[in-house]
Amino acid sequence: MKTVLMTAFEPFGGEDVNPSWEAVRALEGKQIAGATIVTRQLPVVFSEVLNVLNQALDEIKPDAIISVGQAGGRSDITVERIGINVDDARIPDNAGKQPVDEAIVLDGPAAYFSRLPIKAIVAAVREAGIPASVSQTAGTFTCNRVMYGLLHWLQTQGSSARGGFIHIPYLPEQAAQHPGAPSMSSANVIQALEIAVRVTLEIKEDLKVVGGATH
Repeated sequence: MKTVLMTAFEPFGGEDVNPSWEAVRALEGKQIAGATIVTRQLPVVFSEVLNVLNQALDEIKPDAIISVGQAGGRSDITVERIGINVDDARIPDNAGKQPVDEAIVLDGPAAYFSRLPIKAIVAAVREAGIPASVSQTAGTFTCNRVMYGLLHWLQTQGSSARGGFIHIPYLPEQAAQHPGAPSMSSANVIQALEIAVRVTLEIKEDLKVVGGATH
């Protein structure tokens, strides 16, 4: 049976929960499209996060990998298109470190494109009645570090596995502490992630539909 590794993060930035982990951990052991879901929590620590991720990749040898992170302020499920080779932290990580303009991989390529069928995922999530879109930036915090690091690992290992990153909004209880911020229920996020796994495993060619942005 195939295995899908799903990762998410511990809380950071003063939050008591991280919606990515609350959703992803609910999928542990679940079977979707003939694959078993295995989950791992990642630290919001620049110096540690890729070590934890790479250890999981070596141990599990998954057929697909979907990493998930919190994007407070976003209103929908956003499937990331690209990870870039830079750490530029707006806030300190959970170890108090704040790298600025540092390469994730010295002499690595400037960027990697997602290996997920990003537009097919967005279309399927929308069809289920859940807001979703393609995102053109995964930021420059630990989420982007994980996306770039994951895709770099796949490239250097010669792996054909699909992999990429999805950002999700605050939970309603988080948004209540950030007046005006959008949110999404954990149930809707979980449903969207289940759809993302199914599409990743079943759709061989991504849709060629508009998913760009003007800014």
